[in-house]
Amino acid sequence: MQLVTLDWFVVALYGAVALTVGIVFARRAGKGTHEFFLSGRRAPWWLLGTSMVATTFSTDTPNLVTDMVRTGGVSQNWVWWAFLITGMCTVFFYAKLWRRSGVFTDIGFYELRYSGRIAAFLRGFRALYLGVFFNVMIMATVTLAAIKIAGVLLGVDKYTTVLIAGTVTVIYSATSGLWGVVVTDLLLFGIAMVGAVAAAYYALSLPEVGGLAGLVTHPALSEKLALLPDFTDWRVAVPIFIVPIAVQWWSTWYPGAEPGGGGYVAQRMLAARSENEAMRATLWFNVAHYALRPWPWILVALASLIVYPSLDSITARFPNLDPSIVRHDLAYPAMLVFLPHGLLGLVVASLAAAYMSTISTHLNWGASYVVDDFYRRFVAPERDEGHYVRVARVSTVALIVLAALVSLWLENALQAFQILLQIGAGTGLIFLLRWFWWRVSAWSELSGMAISFLVAFYFEIVHPALGFPALHPSLKLVLGVAVTTAVWLLVTYMTPPTDRVTLQNFYDRIRPFNMGWRAAVRVVPSAGGSLSAALLCWFLGCIVVYAALFGTGYLLYGQPLFGGFGVAVAVVAAIGLFGTLPRVGFE
Repeated sequence: MQLVTLDWFVVALYGAVALTVGIVFARRAGKGTHEFFLSGRRAPWWLLGTSMVATTFSTDTPNLVTDMVRTGGVSQNWVWWAFLITGMCTVFFYAKLWRRSGVFTDIGFYELRYSGRIAAFLRGFRALYLGVFFNVMIMATVTLAAIKIAGVLLGVDKYTTVLIAGTVTVIYSATSGLWGVVVTDLLLFGIAMVGAVAAAYYALSLPEVGGLAGLVTHPALSEKLALLPDFTDWRVAVPIFIVPIAVQWWSTWYPGAEPGGGGYVAQRMLAARSENEAMRATLWFNVAHYALRPWPWILVALASLIVYPSLDSITARFPNLDPSIVRHDLAYPAMLVFLPHGLLGLVVASLAAAYMSTISTHLNWGASYVVDDFYRRFVAPERDEGHYVRVARVSTVALIVLAALVSLWLENALQAFQILLQIGAGTGLIFLLRWFWWRVSAWSELSGMAISFLVAFYFEIVHPALGFPALHPSLKLVLGVAVTTAVWLLVTYMTPPTDRVTLQNFYDRIRPFNMGWRAAVRVVPSAGGSLSAALLCWFLGCIVVYAALFGTGYLLYGQPLFGGFGVAVAVVAAIGLFGTLPRVGFE
């Protein structure tokens, strides 16, 4: 389907506005790295929270959700819904700690918390490992989604898509810094949400779908609508629900859902005006990400099963597409061809907005690691701020080039999602405990990172090469967590701890809960706030979001009794949450 003049006008208008914002903030970003990467630590909570939501609302996200719904039903979304537990843990336990640390990036944490050459090595190595390797994988996944969308809606080949999308975004990102990213994210999020809702509305309006009533009663969807898996079939329930809820949320490192906060989430918390605003930003992010956003994507995914019941039906509709990219995640952009002109242009603009918001954040975040935690720390420590800003802009360009190359190799979003989960399997517990247990050391982190990568390499490369039967991704995840956790705990007790002076300085600066620090430092009785209040807020925060998510789903399914009950539970839990919040101890 080709865009007409009206569609192109809408897309061009969006692009002009986004680039204008980049130009407006270019001068401020050029003042120094604190402005380029942290907005001078003056950004308000609502802007930072919305920026995090916009970043996770990427071109690959609706594709990923569509893949899950088409292959496993709505309940398969628990593989990412479970990360809410991690997110709410960050809100009430870690947001204030990150803001108190005052570090420039979350990688700078290593030389604040640990001591010796191993701490410096860990900082430099992890800056490149996360800022380049992991970061490039995420951006490649996002770019892969852009390739599929452009192929379906515009008839553009993948090389042209990568060249145009990457060039436009890197120009915007390299000039505006974090201020431009977060301000534009506010606009991009609004456009993206309008586009997602419009896509769902027109998908439901198709004659073969027959609206919400026709959707939920269609025989082809009878086994796809359940919000929870079938617990009588453990082959389904274990990988979809049990493993994510029992193991995945605390054990795996995944961008945007890091145990203890990290990556661009930590960057936003560090850019906040205060501890309280860091908490509010992450709370808004988790509510919007898990409760407000998923249903438009899910509705389109369900409708796609009626319109395109198989991959062959997608191929028949788009015969000129590269066969290597025809997977179930392609069904989302395939549903957008039914939009009327004008609105089609808005939806294309919304997907471009989603792409730009995610890529610009990852470019800025990745460049902050490369510049501050590697280049400034180990290569050129005594240069002026203008020099580091120039290096940041060069790093931004290099990252987008690498991401573009990797995107040409990937085939579907779920593939990259599972690879990244496996690589980070078992490291999450380290990130949770390092703030509250003095015995965690740099050796703990280094061994956990190394063994999790080796286990992932074995399962993804060596195991198939040896001709062994393929293992289910959930089994590989659990095995990876078990092996990695056992190794890093063993290494922790076999290697020297962080020196006591560093531990005392860290404790005095961060003021965590005392229970895991008494054996190593002089503790202060009132440090950390109320643990019971933080635990209660964590629990209530999860109830608020899950109840709202389920309540909305049941209302859409035409079940007002269950839907109303879910909404009521969300409201009561929210009242309890905000009543308990002052006792948690934010400044």
